[in-house]
Amino acid sequence: MKRTARVSALLAAVAFTASASGIVAATTPDDTSGAGGDVPDIAAAGEVTLTVWDQEVRGGQNEQMEQLNAAFMEAYPNVTIERHSQAFEDLETTLRLALTDADAPDVVQANNGRNMMGRFVEAGLLLPLDDYAEAFGWFDRYSPTVLQYSTYSDDAVVFGDGSLYGLAQVGEVVGVFYSKQKLADLGLELPADWAAFDEALAAAAEAGETPLLLGNIEQWPALHVFGPVQGNHVDAADIVNLGLGNPGSSWETPENVEAAAALQGWAEAGYFNEGANGTDYDAAWQSLTSGDGVFLIGGSWLAADLGDAMGDDVGFFLPNTAAGTPATTGGIGIPFAITSEAENPDVAAAYIDFITSDEAMEVLTETGNLPVNRTAELAPESGVLADVFGVFGDVTENGSLLPYLDYATPTFSETIGAALQELIDGRTSPEDFTATLEEDYAAFIAGDD
Repeated sequence: MKRTARVSALLAAVAFTASASGIVAATTPDDTSGAGGDVPDIAAAGEVTLTVWDQEVRGGQNEQMEQLNAAFMEAYPNVTIERHSQAFEDLETTLRLALTDADAPDVVQANNGRNMMGRFVEAGLLLPLDDYAEAFGWFDRYSPTVLQYSTYSDDAVVFGDGSLYGLAQVGEVVGVFYSKQKLADLGLELPADWAAFDEALAAAAEAGETPLLLGNIEQWPALHVFGPVQGNHVDAADIVNLGLGNPGSSWETPENVEAAAALQGWAEAGYFNEGANGTDYDAAWQSLTSGDGVFLIGGSWLAADLGDAMGDDVGFFLPNTAAGTPATTGGIGIPFAITSEAENPDVAAAYIDFITSDEAMEVLTETGNLPVNRTAELAPESGVLADVFGVFGDVTENGSLLPYLDYATPTFSETIGAALQELIDGRTSPEDFTATLEEDYAAFIAGDD
């Protein structure tokens, strides 16, 4: 479908929604009385500039935002979207200060972990969205398992229960990208489980290839490598407790030590590209497109760019655990939230509703993204995105979609990021690695943080 057709479909959906609901609230730009049952009348809000901060900077991510923003402004000519997009790590750095500024943005993508969204909720910097969720039907549109990842108690002590503070556009799943031609040249079949994947890494190394690409200078990318490895060794329920910062589990277990040892073993065997801890994240995945590696463990958000660059040569899969089921890191993309300083929260809510609508899911699919809703219905027939949709469906239906580990505590992103760099460099042992993580996790559970 061409862009004009997609935009027309969205505009038609807006018109249908307005006429079908028959609900128009008399609201002023600074009034949220339209929430909690009535859909706000955005056209009556006057001239509005809506400032949006996002991190959708890569090809397909940026394309879908441009299309949806254009469609929203066409539907509501009185609203001008002023978009500021930054790379993920840049947004993480600047957002903390921006939310306390007098000119805070209206809508932001706030990482839903305790170190970002949790802290913002605790400080009162984000609006709870439950009333808007009722008005726009978000509780029906999204499954509870999805919404839990952007839900907090008012004091941010409880993660996964309480008020809704954000809404995501995309689902995410971490798996293994690979070059089909490289695999064929090595005479290898697609590894069915992690034991076979280890054998494939060894075969690639013996053939003089770089088996596994990693760009970890920002520290967070290694979490997406360790997470699936941990899923092969540790019970899913324990990983959920550890990842959400809930009590009842421990990092200092033989299974977690085994997972750490497996990752360190890859580094010691020379499976990673040289200087992985000093390599830029984008440079690492781009190396796969230029034929410099065989495998890349990464998130579904890379699929569109890798597909554009590699065409049919790129594939995506997830090895099964030793138990024969899939388990890997994933969940939702970074949610869109409304700041407490938003001048027009009704307009902000309408915008979030628009970019997460059923029709928006079609735009997301067509621009190479993994929609968080209607996923099976919108799956493409072939290509790397078909692989991604298949893996996401398999994990969510037959396995375990595990939380990002940096959700755990307000300081866990820094703790595990630094510890993983040390583990990969051989500067710490698997036992000391897990002890470091346990110290942060246990202190948070005990209320010392």
